[in-house]
Amino acid sequence: MAIKQAVDQVLSQAVNAQAVPGVIAIAATDREILYEGAFGKRTLGHDAAMTLDTTVWIASMTKAITGAAAMQLVEQGKLQLDAPASAVVPDLAKAQVLTGFDASGKPQLRAPKRAITLRHLQTHTAGFSYNMWNADILKYQEVTGTPDLMTCTNAALNLPLVFDPGERWEYGISIDWIGKMVEAVSGQKLGDYLQDNLFAPLGMNSTSFKVSPAQRARLAGMHQRQPDGSLAVIPFEMPQEPEFQMGGGGLCGTAQDYIRFTQMILNRGTLNGAQVLKPETVQMMSRNQMGDIDCVEMKTVVPTSTHDANFFPGMKQKWGFSFLINTEKTPQGRSAGSLAWAGLGNTYYWIDPVKRVTGVLFMQILPFFDPKAISLFRAFETAVYESL
Repeated sequence: MAIKQAVDQVLSQAVNAQAVPGVIAIAATDREILYEGAFGKRTLGHDAAMTLDTTVWIASMTKAITGAAAMQLVEQGKLQLDAPASAVVPDLAKAQVLTGFDASGKPQLRAPKRAITLRHLQTHTAGFSYNMWNADILKYQEVTGTPDLMTCTNAALNLPLVFDPGERWEYGISIDWIGKMVEAVSGQKLGDYLQDNLFAPLGMNSTSFKVSPAQRARLAGMHQRQPDGSLAVIPFEMPQEPEFQMGGGGLCGTAQDYIRFTQMILNRGTLNGAQVLKPETVQMMSRNQMGDIDCVEMKTVVPTSTHDANFFPGMKQKWGFSFLINTEKTPQGRSAGSLAWAGLGNTYYWIDPVKRVTGVLFMQILPFFDPKAISLFRAFETAVYESL
């Protein structure tokens, strides 16, 4: 079956079964678009159809972009992977390790055994976490009155470490700190740096922290999966005048833009003649950068935000700069050593450097790792590989 017919069928079935409100999918090789399609509604209860140029919150798919920006600055000698990151962002020197809480609920803290580096931050081995996957961080925020990360206030980043830098992997706010590092050495706001050095050269004309009127006219609504499996529209918007632009999850954009970024990685740093990274840098970003440490399942403590998340149960998983790496071939056909990640609103991508194929799938549903969304992503990916 031709790829268009196969993928159209997978996506339309999911929308018709009301498993998802609307979906956008694009697959490409390093040279051409293989498939693009959109089905369903931008927002349930409204007429506007999901389209290829619909704007969505890409959440943690921001991380790979911020990570790439940092690697540009490593290439220029403005950032170092293994130097103390606090030399660039002094506030990082204040981060202490949370060892527990005393009888009165007061946090117990100690100095970390070693300094946090850019390498730790890129690989989520710095010791930072997210409250939705770590009960101690959730409790710390409650007892200290530390604001939630989604407020995009600087105070929200003043969180303790949950282990010593370099000792294990835990997904967290590290890439937000990398955004601060990019700003510190470039002298630009993160969004301006990304616009000048990644978005403009790659033709990503609809990706930004602040939603423009043109983007807003094409914006998809956010949906929350209800206990009975139905979907309800919920109010959602990233702060439009944030204290800091969230390098770990603040961007809104289109699937058409994001596939340009993934094609650039597939092309070892170049797209349509615009080189934004050196081939050897992309090669470094695409390799395990945390040694013997493995990624572990992310177990939810805030079920309204996320399910437990593990892309490849039973498989050793590694992290590069800043991508998840599967160490074995997947059931969908993805080659060992491929790169991937996702965003909280159930947006997903993968980059397969062996078979030279990449795909992006966008929905706007909470909680993350929604079973129906994940099964749709896997069916989309399978259909792409079967067509190659």
